[in-house]
Amino acid sequence: MFDLSRLGSPAVLRRVLAFDALSGAATAALHLLLAPTLSTWLGLPAGLLQASGMAIVAFVALAGWLALQALPPRAPLMAIVLLNLAWALACLWLAFGGAVSPTPLGLGYLLMQAVVVFLLAELQWTGWRGLARLPPRVLAA
Repeated sequence: MFDLSRLGSPAVLRRVLAFDALSGAATAALHLLLAPTLSTWLGLPAGLLQASGMAIVAFVALAGWLALQALPPRAPLMAIVLLNLAWALACLWLAFGGAVSPTPLGLGYLLMQAVVVFLLAELQWTGWRGLARLPPRVLAA
């Protein structure tokens, strides 16, 4: 059985950040390379998909860099947590806010993004709190 206390460990945090970076890179590639097709399928504006793809590229760079750190710095990690929360809320707003009219597939896509990104934010928040509990000598090393 998985020990839930390990969720706050730096090793688990780095894996979560790496997954976030890799899945973000795949999403960015989809949005940038297939925006016209996705726009038709999802009922989302192609410009929105392209702009979000470009934003995700910057996010991926930060998440990827943090994933490579033995002990990710807490301030940039908190930025990742907050950006993920903002992304999840934006997906919910797009799904239900009336600004766009997503297709049923688009609604599913937005809801899936909101749930997955929220879970990533929660795991990263747990890792952020875990870093605060590390002894100062570990952080100084």
